[in-house]
Amino acid sequence: MDAGARVWRDARLWLALYVVALALIAFWPVPVDRAAAGLLAEIARAVPFLTYDLIETAANVVLFVPLGALLALVLPRRAPLVLGITLVATVAIELAQAVLLPERTPSLRDILANLCGAAVGLGIVLLARRPRQRPVP
Repeated sequence: MDAGARVWRDARLWLALYVVALALIAFWPVPVDRAAAGLLAEIARAVPFLTYDLIETAANVVLFVPLGALLALVLPRRAPLVLGITLVATVAIELAQAVLLPERTPSLRDILANLCGAAVGLGIVLLARRPRQRPVP
């Protein structure tokens, strides 16, 4: 098996594992950061610019970077689909939280943060794939 086929196969496996982990986080019946609420409040008090909302938004961005990267690896010639798939997935997550999970708080900010994270992951893969130019002597 050549290296390209192995990367594609491995990316599909990692994507499947990531989707399971994401589903557990997204559809957990209570906020996943509930146990860390005290620590997050202390951090927000200690560092004035780090509000809880900023920490939560940054966490959402970071959570979706792997999705963008893995989708870009699995769909190498369909980069625009990465953000479309992410949008559909994140809207579905937020709607499910609104309808099925009364202790969860859906938000438009989460959707935007998730899209930003996927865009970062997609960008990393696209930059890594760019042909390297040799310096001119």
